[in-house]
Amino acid sequence: MQIGIAAHSGEIPENLAVETKELVRLLNERCKDVVLILGGYWGLMKTVVDQASKFSMKTVLLLPIENENISAPEGVIIIKTGEEYRARSVPLVRSSDFLIALGGSAGTMIEAMMGYAMGKEVFILKGFGMPSDKLEKLGEYPDNRKNGKLRFYENASKLVEDLCSSQIKNKISEVG
Repeated sequence: MQIGIAAHSGEIPENLAVETKELVRLLNERCKDVVLILGGYWGLMKTVVDQASKFSMKTVLLLPIENENISAPEGVIIIKTGEEYRARSVPLVRSSDFLIALGGSAGTMIEAMMGYAMGKEVFILKGFGMPSDKLEKLGEYPDNRKNGKLRFYENASKLVEDLCSSQIKNKISEVG
């Protein structure tokens, strides 16, 4: 299962960093064969990558051209996309079976809506005072097409529980 992570690129509230570390721990513990896909190694994305590295989770970084010369932990796969920040969001979302939005600003919100438009289930962690909390005002289905679904959570535990359940449902529908 490939999980795209949309997350804030700047300074983050400590309580959001703690909840993010818990989310990664739970993904490692409860979901099977997880590959995390992120668009960088700074801000909250760095928190995700560093925590995933502690558990030897497979992690892929799709780096924008403006910030592609970074050092990441050993074992992290780095892809230099040659694309600017917003353009690199397309392969991030398209390559993901599910998308998790962990709080952020316009980039996180764009990726969440892109996921919805591409028919993905988008799992949104909310309630940490980030601009992406506003996505909840759009509801589960922001438009009448109902391509994907926006799902909102106040804690990592329930988010991961539902995501892992969705993973099982997808596997059954692929086989059936």
